Amino acid sequence: MLDPASLALAATAGLVGGAMNALAGGGTFATMPALLALGTPANIANATSNLALMPGAAASAWSFRDELAPVGGVPVRLLAGITFAAALVGSALLAWTPGAAFDQIVPWLLLVATLAIVFGPRVAVWLRQRVTIGPRMLVAAQAVLGVYGGYFGGGIGMMMTATYGLLAGASPRTMFAPRTLMLATANFAAAIVFVIAGLVRWEACLPMLAGGIVGGWLGAMVGKRLSPGLVRGWTILVTATTTLVFFHRAYAGLL
Repeated sequence: MLDPASLALAATAGLVGGAMNALAGGGTFATMPALLALGTPANIANATSNLALMPGAAASAWSFRDELAPVGGVPVRLLAGITFAAALVGSALLAWTPGAAFDQIVPWLLLVATLAIVFGPRVAVWLRQRVTIGPRMLVAAQAVLGVYGGYFGGGIGMMMTATYGLLAGASPRTMFAPRTLMLATANFAAAIVFVIAGLVRWEACLPMLAGGIVGGWLGAMVGKRLSPGLVRGWTILVTATTTLVFFHRAYAGLL
């Protein structure tokens, strides 16, 4: 069992992670370090984080339900179905990945997520000026994002924002609703696999889950009022710092 201080750490990390997912994605950057600090192996920490943030993502999606609309002409239900199936595949891949291997893989996944958050919007604008992306490409991209979301999911919110911006040319604010729904869908699919595979550390997951629900709801409320620049700046700071910490943790002993 966790002591009161550890319970408080897990709940606070869930609160921050849930709010980050609602605002711009990247909630994993708050929950993963907390779980590792509690002595959780990286692969179990990732699975536990995913399950803990799932209800918060669902709460955020519910808050944005009135704003749901097709993305680039593709129905939201179709995108959600693709995300669910692909996330099952991604989470199964994680269940089959040895813990030691995941320790070496996760810093690179965090780096990809950080680069997507920093450069994703600019790349989307650059590509949109040069190529035409249609619904079929969006469906394919959503499948790839679903696999990534099931396997790891860090930064997937910004990856979706960049992908949807490339297709539809919409602002990040208008993508809050479909993005949060896809996050919740991917987390739900992955949670099924992680629970069956026994990858969840429940004593840390439950307080983190409670914090994630509150954070997801608060983040959705605050997200309707905060400036995109402020949200983006905070997210970049957290993700970049966490990425550096994970690289040091995985590779410091090899230098």
